Amino acid sequence: MNRHQLAQYIDHTALSADKTPADIIQLCNEAKQYGFYSVCLNSAYIPLAKQQLAGSDVKICTVVGFPLGANLSSVKAFETRASIEAGAREIDMVINVGLAKAGDWDAVKADIQAVLEACQGVLLKVILETCLLSDEEIVKVCEICKALGVDFVKTSTGFNRAGATVEHIRLMRATVGDLGVKASGGVRDTATALAMIEAGATRIGASAGIAIVEGLAE
Repeated sequence: MNRHQLAQYIDHTALSADKTPADIIQLCNEAKQYGFYSVCLNSAYIPLAKQQLAGSDVKICTVVGFPLGANLSSVKAFETRASIEAGAREIDMVINVGLAKAGDWDAVKADIQAVLEACQGVLLKVILETCLLSDEEIVKVCEICKALGVDFVKTSTGFNRAGATVEHIRLMRATVGDLGVKASGGVRDTATALAMIEAGATRIGASAGIAIVEGLAE
């Protein structure tokens, strides 16, 4: 794998609350320079990113129900529609983790389905927050996602007590078959990124995308 191929796995990410417009402009410029697949940012900055990325192949990804996932499903659906209207072409939504912990799988499914319907064909990634779930719960959410036909399952927000692990990526890949699997949270170097890809990840969410790509020998 060369640097360009690795860069195409990466959603170049800036989601912390203190990101300024200047930070988003820098994020977009870096994404263009390094050939990252997308920028992943909060929805307030979609219009700015759309302006900065005009004419490039870099996609705009945003987050919905972020970072807790405990919003009303109707709010998540509204946020999805508004984000797409603003220019987002990928949606990363957080499940309601509490409903999953309670085993209310019908409610978990309905929540994801509300966002999937709002996407109207725009690519959807479903964030599990794997550090809060048992292996059995991870499998159950992945099975729901596969049955609904979402595009990706994703490990983490990066805002909880732990991020992606190779073990969770393997488990998710084994469960979802051909769906995309995104490793996010704590992927900060080349070796970790490559380990996630080897385990079955088809996308990497990282704020350290530059370090990941530059750490790969030419």
